[in-house]
Amino acid sequence: MNIKPPLGLVVLLMMFPQIMETIYSPALPNIAENFAVSVAAASQTLSVYFMAFAIGVFCWGRLADIIGRRKAMLAGLVCYAIGSALALMVSDFSLLLMARVLSAFGAAVGSVITQTMMRDSYSGEELARVFSVMGMSLGISPVIGLLLGSVLSAYWGYKGVFVALMVSAIVLLFLSVKSLPETKPAHTQKIAIGELAIKMLSDSGIIKNTLLVAAFNLMWFSYFSLAPFMFEAQGLSTLAFGTSGLLLGFGTFLGSYVNKIMLGRGHTGARLVRLASAIALVGGLGIWLIQSTFIGLNNVYFLAPMLLIVIAYGIAIPNILSSALANYRIYAGSAGALFGLFYYILLGLGLGGTGIVHHLGMVITLSALLCVGLGLHLGLANKVKNA
Repeated sequence: MNIKPPLGLVVLLMMFPQIMETIYSPALPNIAENFAVSVAAASQTLSVYFMAFAIGVFCWGRLADIIGRRKAMLAGLVCYAIGSALALMVSDFSLLLMARVLSAFGAAVGSVITQTMMRDSYSGEELARVFSVMGMSLGISPVIGLLLGSVLSAYWGYKGVFVALMVSAIVLLFLSVKSLPETKPAHTQKIAIGELAIKMLSDSGIIKNTLLVAAFNLMWFSYFSLAPFMFEAQGLSTLAFGTSGLLLGFGTFLGSYVNKIMLGRGHTGARLVRLASAIALVGGLGIWLIQSTFIGLNNVYFLAPMLLIVIAYGIAIPNILSSALANYRIYAGSAGALFGLFYYILLGLGLGGTGIVHHLGMVITLSALLCVGLGLHLGLANKVKNA
């Protein structure tokens, strides 16, 4: 029987990719200034990050089935540390992008390996509860990332951010070497990755869950892509942007808490995803209305409806992730790798479009509409199944 990993360490490992991105977000205007690139080009670093992250999710997830969860996690953390160190040394924007690619590739272990370990160790309702607890913990990530990133950017610029990222990699590597067990089952079913990919792409449930995860993450990360410049256009400081993490972090925590309570009362994951989609649509329309009413980007009242977006995220994501691969437990690492690859590629493409459109309300509303449609389809599918 596999030893269950320490939940506290797993939570830290799952949080760090999100902290890594939110701590970086306040530095985007500073990066644009220091590397003499446009706002749009600086925003595109998020798209590059997630494309590399998608490749990392696939590679580390696949390696988790070959060399084990623990070894894959340690190797990824080493890549993450090296990438952060290289980012400190470069003076050319293209080289900075390359360093970010390596960092993102390594950081992907924090997403795919932790989820795989949880699926190794838990199942059914217990797995849903664990993911809900982890979702509540992730609500702290934006607070830590935005506040720390804002302080570091304000006083030490983007280099202060990359020093913090490198130090965090070293700390996580030390903790993982000391405390992280191997959770890979003694007997796992092997399958060719191409065959598994075809099997998953032929599964309508996987397609729906992939689109849902990508869309909810696009709503969340489009904020980190566009909001620093929205605050700057309003004449507000980087520290002011960082304090928004307090509000949004509370929203994510609140959404995860509501999700935990409603699961305890017997509500299904599909019903909660539909609820989250409706909440997100109201929030997206609110942001769009405020941006249009107050002439474009120069107003921070959009934070009120943005709170609805992160509440919706906190409700939806644990339910989607806990159930998405229920039929693929016998090759959890490889299935998780492909699932992550699918939705992070979509997220990277979506953030690329976000940088071009540069309209937060429009991006979130369109994403929420997609989630509403998928949520309704999930409801119809459940009715047919139960008939």
